[in-house]
Amino acid sequence: MSAQPKPFAVEQHSIDYIPPEERHGKPSSLFNIWWSSNMQMTTVVTGALALVFGVPFIWALIAIIIGNVLGGLFMAFHSAQGPVIGIPQMIQSRAQFGFFGAILPLILVVIMYVGFFATSDVLGAQALNAAMPGLPINADVIILSIVAMLLAIWGYDLIHTYERIVAYLAGIAFLLITITIFSRGLIPAAVFATKGFSWGPFLLMISVAATWQITYAPYVADYSRYLPQSTNLSSTFWYTYVGSVVASVWMMALGALLAAAMPKQMDNAVATVAHLAGGLGGLMLVLIVLGILAVNVLNLYGGFMSSLTTLGAIMRLKASMGSRVGFIVGVAIIGTLFAILGQGNFLTNYSNFILFLSYFLVPWTAINLADFYLVRHGHYDHTAFFSPTSSYGSVRWLAIAAYLIGCLIEVPFMDTTIYVGPISNAMGGADIAWVIGVIVAGGLYIAFLGQRLRQEANLSR
Repeated sequence: MSAQPKPFAVEQHSIDYIPPEERHGKPSSLFNIWWSSNMQMTTVVTGALALVFGVPFIWALIAIIIGNVLGGLFMAFHSAQGPVIGIPQMIQSRAQFGFFGAILPLILVVIMYVGFFATSDVLGAQALNAAMPGLPINADVIILSIVAMLLAIWGYDLIHTYERIVAYLAGIAFLLITITIFSRGLIPAAVFATKGFSWGPFLLMISVAATWQITYAPYVADYSRYLPQSTNLSSTFWYTYVGSVVASVWMMALGALLAAAMPKQMDNAVATVAHLAGGLGGLMLVLIVLGILAVNVLNLYGGFMSSLTTLGAIMRLKASMGSRVGFIVGVAIIGTLFAILGQGNFLTNYSNFILFLSYFLVPWTAINLADFYLVRHGHYDHTAFFSPTSSYGSVRWLAIAAYLIGCLIEVPFMDTTIYVGPISNAMGGADIAWVIGVIVAGGLYIAFLGQRLRQEANLSR
């Protein structure tokens, strides 16, 4: 018999293995997690980037659907790993890169957590400031960080409970907003014109939407790792996939629609959405804050485990309640500082950041999924993840080579405001770097290590 959730008890595990007798929950809970974490303003702003790139709404909608449908496959396949391995996602990277070798992708993932925490904090602070205008915006940023910090300290079961509540509230709120937009005739007919298509910006928006999903890959299994080992792999996949993709497509489409219909008002997307709620604007601001917290507690929780995994490998730190609180507070402080300092030129900074993530995360996700599904077929020794002298080794140089080559091969295909690669430039600004990174990194990993690792996995059964 599996254990029962204890939403108000502080979680005792962190980066360690969850034993079978402590597993609990149902895969349906994953729908709530990924629905609520995407049903919020950061997703709306991501959709609005399509108009920044110059993609007309109809083509933006198609790009958003394609990107999320494709990118969601990666994150949902990662989610399905959780009940099998019973450990946080990034600890599992030690099987591919080695005990110390996994530090390389871990550092990049920590940067991702801090960046997303900061950008979401800015949007949440805007909503909180509009609801309580007496406080300075920086004070609002700090308040949101403290609340997210407390939720992350309490941990897994409370996070699942909170996300379930927000899933219902956010769904109802944004449904009302969507109905209001169309019932009040706020969208000019010209928004639905199909003129102005260009392959470059269109493919760039597909990349952004796909990257949005792929950025969940380093921590999606963190929220399925407590599920019983008998949990059906396909149910874990589909509850995650549907919750994340449907919510993301809806919110990004809403953002693109608002940016096309009222571009000047999207400089403050939070105020625009709250205004559309009319007399319920104040309530909408509260729900926006709750939605921002829903995703930011995931950023903070994942940031703490990735930071502990990184420094724990170097300094041999033990996973204790003290280290848990210390790392959560540390990540929150750093993210809060970035939020306070990075409020200007928000959309440009955000678009560069999310594309930067794709260039480094995609080769990692390709290697991780190739190892789990094509090489080892889910067979891992959970004790080996925690020792540099285990069968997984200290550093797997061939895996690191596959990762770095996968990153470097993307450079000619990049398109950002900082750098445009020659192939992307020749293609009119199209950014297909993430597709190239998946194929090259995953293919090289299998070519370099596939046969040897299959033998390892067979011996460990």
